[in-house]
Amino acid sequence: MRKSRLREDNPESDVDMTPMLDIVFILLIFFIVTTSFVREEGIVINRPKAQNNPPSDPPPIVLVRIDEAGKIRFNGNLVDKERLSARIESYLAENQTNSAVVIPHKDATHEMVVGAIDQIRSFDQLTISIGK
Repeated sequence: MRKSRLREDNPESDVDMTPMLDIVFILLIFFIVTTSFVREEGIVINRPKAQNNPPSDPPPIVLVRIDEAGKIRFNGNLVDKERLSARIESYLAENQTNSAVVIPHKDATHEMVVGAIDQIRSFDQLTISIGK
């Protein structure tokens, strides 16, 4: 039978890591202490002052509602799909506005909504928003 010999490590081949770790920590502390932290400024925004009094008259808007049956209401009045652009044109002749809001019902067809938006889009001065 063969005896397995235990190999003894040569003490000369071991490297003591403690001094190297000490040096690394000293360097880390040195760099942390000598680093200058500069607080960078972001974009400066001039916020408007709060007004205590609300505006007396809200600006007029073009309000188009589409219900689930496909009926179109322009500023509360029932209107045909084909007559919507004529109603908007007469409204813009009387009122200065640049915003239009389309509020479709959740069951309204996409065809009705896109058709109404296309008719409103023919007026260049109007910005169209879709409401809920």
